[in-house]
Formats: sequence, structure tokens, C-alpha cells
Amino acid sequence: MIQAKNIHKYYGDLQVLKGVDIHIKKGEIVSIVGASGAGKTTLLQILGTLDKASSNDDFQLNINNTSINSLGDKALAKFRNEHIGFIFQFHQLLPEFTALENVCLPAFIKGTKKTEAEKRAKELLDFLGLANRYNHKPSELSGGEQQRVAVARALINNPDLIFADEPSGNLDSESAENLHNLFFKLRDEFGQTFVIVTHNEELANMADRKLTMIDGNIVR
Repeated sequence: MIQAKNIHKYYGDLQVLKGVDIHIKKGEIVSIVGASGAGKTTLLQILGTLDKASSNDDFQLNINNTSINSLGDKALAKFRNEHIGFIFQFHQLLPEFTALENVCLPAFIKGTKKTEAEKRAKELLDFLGLANRYNHKPSELSGGEQQRVAVARALINNPDLIFADEPSGNLDSESAENLHNLFFKLRDEFGQTFVIVTHNEELANMADRKLTMIDGNIVR
């Protein structure tokens, strides 16, 4: 699903990633752990095509047999919208829109018809236990409910790959446990691949593989 080689990232003179290699199989749930500043989020953003690696001739990033290096900006945005979902620590829901509208947004960007997008969004919200929250705005939802809406939004276009950055970092322990179990249920139901950056040891240890980053590299 993901094959990446020799990822470097510099911010000025600061080298954040130092030649990271990573291979993730389809259907895997992989956690990435490490101290703050180790490069976890930077790596996730590059793998998720939200950021670009610093230029070097040996860098390669292939996702689902597509060479990301070869895509222009427009093609990359289309690929990201259709194949990748994102879940963040802070749900990033738009406050003026309802739960249903927030979930539909990536589908609308893709060009999906409104009736079809809403049907799929309702199916996801029902699956996530939010059937009675379609028309509630984020301010009317609990933290756990907001994060489940964000999960539905990440899934709306049936992406092959989900990236999650501290997805339970802003939740109470019960909501965090429910979210962690949900990831595995989603993998079993829909076959998605998950890459999760987390400081939560319980979640990290539940994963199929746990990768540790230290000082800009993955420690084998």
C-alpha cells in the first residue's frame, strides 16, 4: 500500500527527517510512536501528501501503485481526495455546517451528486452510532461524537488509506477506547489501511505493527 524510500525533510538548517524508509501493507494498522520532536507528524504529512519531502534524487513515495513523485499539483489533489482520509487530534469540523454537511464535503469536492453523497454519509453516521445527529452542528456534539463525525468524513470517499494524527489525544479515556476499537472494526468491515501517530501506548500496542521514531528516523 505504501512504499517510501529515503525521506528527508529540512526546515532551514534543521533536519527533521533523516532518510526514512517505510513499507506498509494493505489492510495493516501501523502505529508510529516516539518523543515529541522525533518527526512523527512530519512523516505522516509527507506520506499523506499534505507536505513534500526535501529534494533528493533517491526519494520515492508510492501509494497503491501510484508514484506520488510524478503527480502534478492538480493530479495530486485529486488522488488525495479519492484515495486518502485524514483524522486529526482536533476534529477540524466546520462549525457552521451540520454533521451531515461536514461528512459530505469531501464527496462534494470529488463531484459526487448530493443525493448520493448524503445517502453514503447517512450510512456512515448510522454505522458510527450517530443516526440521531445528522442535523446537529459541532457545538451541539460531545467530543467523542465530533471525532466520530470526523471519522465518517474521512471515510466518505471510500479511501484506501487513513492517516490519523493523535486521533484520541483530545478525548476522555472512554471515548478514546471506543475510537481505538472503532479503527479495528473499520479495518475489518471496509479493509482500509491505517497509519496512526499516537502517544497513547494502549492504542500503539493494539496495532499490527508499532514503529518507533527517534531523532528523525525509524528505529528497527
